[in-house]
Amino acid sequence: MTELKNDRFLRALLRQSVDRTPIWMMRQAGRYLPEYRATREKAGSFLDLCKNAELACEVTLQPLRRYPMDAAILFSDILTVPDALGLGLYFEEGEGPRFRKTVRSEADLAGLTAIKADDDLAYVMRAVSTIRRELNGAVPLIGFSGSPWTLATYMVEGGSSKDFAQIKTMAYDKPALMHDLLTLLADAVADYLTAQVHAGAQALQIFDTWGGSLSAAGYQEFSLQYMQRVISRLPAEADGRQVPVIVFTKGGGQWLETIADCGAQAVGLDWTTDINKARARVGDRVALQGNMDPSMLFASPARIRSEVDTILAGYGRGSGHVFNLGHGITPGVNPDHVTAFVDAVQELSPQYHTGD
Repeated sequence: MTELKNDRFLRALLRQSVDRTPIWMMRQAGRYLPEYRATREKAGSFLDLCKNAELACEVTLQPLRRYPMDAAILFSDILTVPDALGLGLYFEEGEGPRFRKTVRSEADLAGLTAIKADDDLAYVMRAVSTIRRELNGAVPLIGFSGSPWTLATYMVEGGSSKDFAQIKTMAYDKPALMHDLLTLLADAVADYLTAQVHAGAQALQIFDTWGGSLSAAGYQEFSLQYMQRVISRLPAEADGRQVPVIVFTKGGGQWLETIADCGAQAVGLDWTTDINKARARVGDRVALQGNMDPSMLFASPARIRSEVDTILAGYGRGSGHVFNLGHGITPGVNPDHVTAFVDAVQELSPQYHTGD
């Protein structure tokens, strides 16, 4: 494989010395960029864009042409695994992802199609290998998946939910069925992420979007333990380098200490958690990723720069911080404000790494 020219992101995830704080953004390839919108129109639909390796590569690289990001992230969707399981993923305009089938009974679970990621999600692996080749070692490539709990939520609810009534009914009224589904998903996700590493992914992120909807006990039982199951099955190294894993639970700040012990190398923070207090709570167990409020990008460049300064100072000196938003970038953001954001991190962060 081509030698990696910029490994600052990987080094920070492993809490190794860096010259400045690395930066990337969740959903950095997306609707806020006019070139993305043009490519999506060319593809015909969001799913067609995901399933076309060349176009998925193109939109992955688009933000890197504009901004000096320290990592690329595979362009795909978190619901590729349930789709491969036979639930029929589709997107309703203005409503987000939906499934033609749901899983709410033992019979529904038994009817799921067994999958092997290399075969049933081969289009994702083609995208990973294409992106890795086109990056030519410029920056590392992040692979990802939804967490088992998050995938189960969509599969049981049939799409997005505000009250999580169906999934919580299953969890609390039919826990055996819930655990069977989560076990199946954890093993499928582990296979999926492993295949991404074999195809060229150099770091991995698990998006636990709906973990924060659970109680403290419920989070441990239905979300965290299954992410631990996934992590325990992932390859530790590829191409002679460690493959770091980031766990991002939106709304999970109250469980930081527990998440830090799950086996991942880094914990993603949303914007509701103070990064200074988070670092004090986890110590040197894991790196931290985050955590500017995505809506801050609607503010003036001066205000964005001030917020970046506050977060950098909050984390303090030393490695182990990857700058990111606290969730995905909002589609209506002015791309020039992202320039101000990235420039601020690049210009203000080196002072926290001198003599690191």
